Amino acid sequence: MTATADIDALPPRAAFERDFAAQRRRARLGWAIGSILFFAAFLATSYIGDFFKVTQVTLPDGSRAERWIVPAGIPRLGEYISQTIPVLRWDSLGADLAEWFWRWKVWAKLLLETILIAFMATTMGVVGGFLLSFPAARNLAPNRWVLWITRRFLEIVRTVPDLVWALIFVFCFSVGPLAGVLAIATHATGALGKLYSEVNENIDMKPLEGVKAAGGSWFDQIRYGAVPQVLPNIISYTLLRFEINVRSSSIIGYVGAGGLGQEFRVAMSFQEYTDLSALFLIILATVIVIDYGSERLRHRVIGMEKDG
Repeated sequence: MTATADIDALPPRAAFERDFAAQRRRARLGWAIGSILFFAAFLATSYIGDFFKVTQVTLPDGSRAERWIVPAGIPRLGEYISQTIPVLRWDSLGADLAEWFWRWKVWAKLLLETILIAFMATTMGVVGGFLLSFPAARNLAPNRWVLWITRRFLEIVRTVPDLVWALIFVFCFSVGPLAGVLAIATHATGALGKLYSEVNENIDMKPLEGVKAAGGSWFDQIRYGAVPQVLPNIISYTLLRFEINVRSSSIIGYVGAGGLGQEFRVAMSFQEYTDLSALFLIILATVIVIDYGSERLRHRVIGMEKDG
């Protein structure tokens, strides 16, 4: 009874300092436990991922020795990259560049195909993700079952990698751009549906309540109360996804789904390493141009364009 009375009798400043010290102790304990768990998981993952593996390497004198796999593999990475760099001489620069990009006509055609695959897939993904994002939002779903079914569907289609979707659609529709479009569109629907639904959950519900009070249906509430609020963010996420889909469409061709990916496969199969660097530069330049254009358009849409 006396101890309780003494605690209650503490001045406000002393009580605050006591509570603050107790809170700091709990926070430090939480950080310590979290750090230990993090580093334990990091070490376990490193071990499972063979980061601590020891391998045999050939020394310059021809003898064999055991080395840690990471420092042993880094020189080989440098060797691989060096093989992709062509020989460029100033006095024959034009001929060297022509030899480096010797298949530029084929690559230009496949690059256009890659961009069109990404455009078509993004369009289909935006339509699917946009329509499903409203029943997938907790504050907009008509009922609990619609919310649950829609969210599970979006989770399934975005959990399967687009490369796996490409393999499935190649099996169904044979090799070609159609399989690539459907693969990227399916994955984009799940990813965009998730992003759009999160935007929907952060809107102001008062406009929707006003539409409902005026006798509007659920579709009217979405059309006039939700869509105007989320449209700028929808456009921003869509442009970002288009950039991602361009990179994806350049890879899924590796399994026969059209685009530049098939050239990566041919170059690696025939060990045409300089072709790999040429293809990489083509994709890099394309992504830079698309990223710059998307950024300017996104800023203009959301009102961030600077005067002049």
